Amino acid sequence: MTFSSQVWNMSADTTVSIFYGPLSWFKQELGDLEHESLLELVHELDEERRQFRLVGHGQQEPLESSRQRPALVVAESNDYASFNEHFITNFAGQIRSIDPEELWLHNPPAIVQAQVQRLFGVNVERYDYPAVTVETLVKINEGFAAHLVGQNAVKESLLAALYPLTASGRTRPVVLMFFGPSGVGKTETAQFVNSLLGGELMRKQFSMFHSDKFASYLFGGHHSEGSFARDLLDRDSGVILIDEFDKANPIFHSAFYQLFDGGLFEDKNYHVEVGPEVIICTSNYESEDQIREALGDALFSRFDALIRFRQLSRPETVRIIDIILDRRLNDLTEKELELLDQDGLREKLHGMASNVKNVRKLAKFVDEVLSLQLVRALITRPSNTELSASE
Repeated sequence: MTFSSQVWNMSADTTVSIFYGPLSWFKQELGDLEHESLLELVHELDEERRQFRLVGHGQQEPLESSRQRPALVVAESNDYASFNEHFITNFAGQIRSIDPEELWLHNPPAIVQAQVQRLFGVNVERYDYPAVTVETLVKINEGFAAHLVGQNAVKESLLAALYPLTASGRTRPVVLMFFGPSGVGKTETAQFVNSLLGGELMRKQFSMFHSDKFASYLFGGHHSEGSFARDLLDRDSGVILIDEFDKANPIFHSAFYQLFDGGLFEDKNYHVEVGPEVIICTSNYESEDQIREALGDALFSRFDALIRFRQLSRPETVRIIDIILDRRLNDLTEKELELLDQDGLREKLHGMASNVKNVRKLAKFVDEVLSLQLVRALITRPSNTELSASE
């Protein structure tokens, strides 16, 4: 998208406000204020510049704009990706030409921030992300057992690791490494902590990123591409979850040094101040020695706590089966419940508990056995085959 820089007379009294935080918060700050979208405005002006009328001997002269000076112009985080490189590199000049009375920028790239700060009076607003308090620790202590079966040692380690965040004046995050077998509650624990703080959990699975795409995502590529830094700015959660951290290529480890040290993350396009948040990395490492060997001392030393999740015992697996089964039974209709031998079903599941340790697989296992029993009951008892869809 292009845009002519000669539209209106330049003015030096444009007031610029920059908002760093989630889009929902930015829209709340905007409220019912009448405004124009910078993206739509530039598109309209682009179209206007393409219109000409013939004068004289075949000469062309642009149509004069009849537009009034905009009162409030707004750009959201995703809008910058639609502007071409020329517009971004000359952003302040373009704004001077548009000449709004007020300009509100949501999570702008660093180059945009630097330009407007040099030429305009800028007011910066930052979102107050959910923070860990003593009350949060109390809720973790009281609700952990109901949320996660077993892993009592995890609760104690987690409480100790999060306590520094309750100190006033804390400016850096707490960085945790959850390690242990797959499917024993690492991700679920991160979700539990985030549920106490509020906001939609920022979760990134590093196993989904590879090679050059991952490098561009972490270190920044073209301003129109997605990036880890922009996702950090757009988040609304107090927990940042990096799932399967062990799947990332070691060449990318250096990208996290500054983030883990002081809560700052910078790439080619953005500068992010994370602050006193909770950063949780999960992995399937089996020991602290294995973590140190895989990550190296430089990154290993930047974790505030390494919290081990152990394999579930058989009694714990049986208890989880009962919890999952009770939830599934509560969702069935009365006619479906009549088809089931609940005691026999429960006994069969308990007998197979030793074969499945992964919690996610347990849920699928219970669903499969339950569905199979229902289907068999329907086949052998034709009189019960008509189950109301509404039930």
